[in-house]
Amino acid sequence: QVQLVESGGGLVQAGGSLRLSCEASGRTFSTYAMGWFRQAPGKEREVVAHIIWYGGTRYYADSGKGRFTISRDSIKNTVYLQMNSLKPEDTALYYCAARVAGKREYDYWGQGTQVTVSS
Repeated sequence: QVQLVESGGGLVQAGGSLRLSCEASGRTFSTYAMGWFRQAPGKEREVVAHIIWYGGTRYYADSGKGRFTISRDSIKNTVYLQMNSLKPEDTALYYCAARVAGKREYDYWGQGTQVTVSS
């Protein structure tokens, strides 16, 4: 019902920056919140940041606080994750997710975009 496509991942040196993009399509009018999550091999998926679609209230996990910024473009139905001062421990597959109105969980996920930070 909601399709998400991430882009912007790549290989970057420690201290560098990347901007991830996630374009939503389908029933985007029902979106309540969108978020970025990441998962490294052998580790659990973890939250990176969330944004409430209307109003733009933002939440950050401690891991990216002060370095990452989540934002959205309502006209383009796109959410971004600006990542600065990247660290090797940021290396993971980054997923975009959407929560629709009336639900408490993120039920729609993109395929992910790989972020690799070298030492």
